[in-house]
Amino acid sequence: MNPIRILVADDHPVVRAGLAGLLNSQPDFEVVGEAANGAEALALVEKLRPQVVLMDLRMPQMDGVTAIRQIRSHHPKTHVLVLTTYDSDSEIVRAVEAGATGYLLKDVPREELFRAVRLCARGEAVLSPPVAARLLGRMRGPAEENLSTRELEVLTLVAKGYSNKEVARALKISEATVKTHLLHTFGKLGVDDRTAAVTAALERGILRLEG
Repeated sequence: MNPIRILVADDHPVVRAGLAGLLNSQPDFEVVGEAANGAEALALVEKLRPQVVLMDLRMPQMDGVTAIRQIRSHHPKTHVLVLTTYDSDSEIVRAVEAGATGYLLKDVPREELFRAVRLCARGEAVLSPPVAARLLGRMRGPAEENLSTRELEVLTLVAKGYSNKEVARALKISEATVKTHLLHTFGKLGVDDRTAAVTAALERGILRLEG
């Protein structure tokens, strides 16, 4: 089985080196390149075609959000996992809307980082618990009122075992749109992955599955 090809984008050389060493300690990971800014990241994605880009948000020349938007537009098979110290609501929402597959904070435990990289490589959305909590705090009123009709449709299909690709095909929307709906749903439910979202929605009566 081929390792997951990863590009690390961060403007601090020590952080890049540390992340590369940490990720390369896993037998199923291979760090194929490092970028010091968003423009460099975009050029290296074009050249190296990684499956996952680990992306900081605030970098010189081209910021992370702009780079995410460009990467997702030109290289839809490359998924971007944000890894940053910034947890403001606006930063999170901007990154998600630009097409980030996941959003983690830099104090994340290493095992959670490894798990998130593996999920992102499969195109599955993931939020670290503090980020999910921030998004949840942003929502007003009970979660039931805040899940849109489309978010419920997506979550219902996920509960039935559909992959993101199958959900996209069934609802005639793009995979990127499916991921965005899932990330918003995670934030509203205060969870960090698909399984937890389905479990929480069923427990709260938001989601009801026939049979």
